[in-house]
Amino acid sequence: MLQRFFIFCSGADTDILDDCSPGEQTKYAGIGATVFFTAVMATIAASYALYTVFDTFLPAIFFGIIWGMLIFNLDRFIVSTIKKRDNFFDELIQASPRIILAIIIAVVISKPLELKIFEKEIDQVLLEEKNQMTLDNKEQLALQYVPSIEALNTEIDNLKNEVTTKETEVNTLYETYIAEAEGRQGTEIVGKGPVYKEKRDKHDSELAALQELRTENKAKIEAAEAQIAQLSTDYETKVADTQPVIDGFDGLMARVNALGKLPWLPSFFIFLLFLAIETSPIFAKLLSPKGPYDLKLAEQEGAIKSWTTQQKTQREILVATDRDVNNRVYEDIAEEKELYDYKRRIARQLMQEQANAFYKKQQGIL
Repeated sequence: MLQRFFIFCSGADTDILDDCSPGEQTKYAGIGATVFFTAVMATIAASYALYTVFDTFLPAIFFGIIWGMLIFNLDRFIVSTIKKRDNFFDELIQASPRIILAIIIAVVISKPLELKIFEKEIDQVLLEEKNQMTLDNKEQLALQYVPSIEALNTEIDNLKNEVTTKETEVNTLYETYIAEAEGRQGTEIVGKGPVYKEKRDKHDSELAALQELRTENKAKIEAAEAQIAQLSTDYETKVADTQPVIDGFDGLMARVNALGKLPWLPSFFIFLLFLAIETSPIFAKLLSPKGPYDLKLAEQEGAIKSWTTQQKTQREILVATDRDVNNRVYEDIAEEKELYDYKRRIARQLMQEQANAFYKKQQGIL
């Protein structure tokens, strides 16, 4: 039962193969088994590849089975259409398009399995890329907020420096009127005279201005610090909102690109393995000698071709003979006087009727 199933997978004609030796049946069963298990591997590979896209099992398995059936049908068609010829190079030329198709199928099948085999290494590459993308994302987002924050910090520094400068001026005025009272500077007269009062009033005026400046600049600094805090919050929110996009950077294309950054030799050997599996049925038929199945199949096809050619030739002869007979019949009829007299009488009647019709038409016009 299993052998019959694998023979079906090989695309061989079971009616012809039943009359062949058990060895011939075993050969085609082996070819069919290769076709079947290649389709199984294609189903597994496609299911995994689609799972990385859909992140759910049922659609991945369903479309994976569809893909496996497609590969099975293609492989079965490729193997069944290769015919044994007397010249190996003619067979190779005949099989070359199918070999190219087999190479394409091998690439498509092997790539998803490579992604699964090297999954840990790919995850490491993706982790490094995600980390770098996170840093780059933060730097790019910072370009939107850092200039505003730096401008506000500069404004705060200027406001603080303005207060500090004012405090220095007030302190200088304080030292001036104290020195005037002690007689160390100015009039150098000890005591609180008119000059002392003038300097004291100037100091008190500037001290009041300093207090007012402190109040105004404090409010401005607090407002600027609130803006800085808001900008920092917006920046952190933006980073948090964009991080899931980076965390989700592990789709099929990202994994294929990450696989390309790994050493190529292991992937190349896996590709060679699937290429050997995919092309083995083709080369098995090319390298194997002509067997009883091939001879009987060629005999059957030759018989059908001969019968078709014979039927076509007979139809052509029949048409040519019928045409010659018809020509001779019409030539003989054309020479008969009875037929001539009959057609002459009919023609005379037709001309008389045409003349009568023309005469009636002219009367109607008049």
